[in-house]
Amino acid sequence: MKSLLTSILVVATVMMSSFVQPSAIDDVIGALRSGDADELSKYFDDNVELTLPVKSDSYSKAQAQVILKDFFGNNGVKGFDLKHKGDSPGGHYCIGTLQTKSGSFRAHVFMKAKGSKEVVKEIRFTSIE
Repeated sequence: MKSLLTSILVVATVMMSSFVQPSAIDDVIGALRSGDADELSKYFDDNVELTLPVKSDSYSKAQAQVILKDFFGNNGVKGFDLKHKGDSPGGHYCIGTLQTKSGSFRAHVFMKAKGSKEVVKEIRFTSIE
């Protein structure tokens, strides 16, 4: 009887874990680590607030992708060190350090639920002196 109960619990655990999908914030963190603006832009909302050391504004999804591709390319992304990620009302956020060949930047990414998925609403990169 014990072995039957144990088997049922193991099967139930395996089945439940197969339904767990990684959060979109984890995919965004992966795109930051590799400096992949194309992958990152898959999670952009229709408009994204970008704050960079040289410019800050609200951009369309396509504009934000081009601007970030240029930013990543000009600075040579070496990695992203996650400091904290958490839940905010209606979404997720992460804070970390983007390491580049031209220096390090404090990074903040804010995501919000939109329908059945989460989208990036804001990205901020501020230079660390």
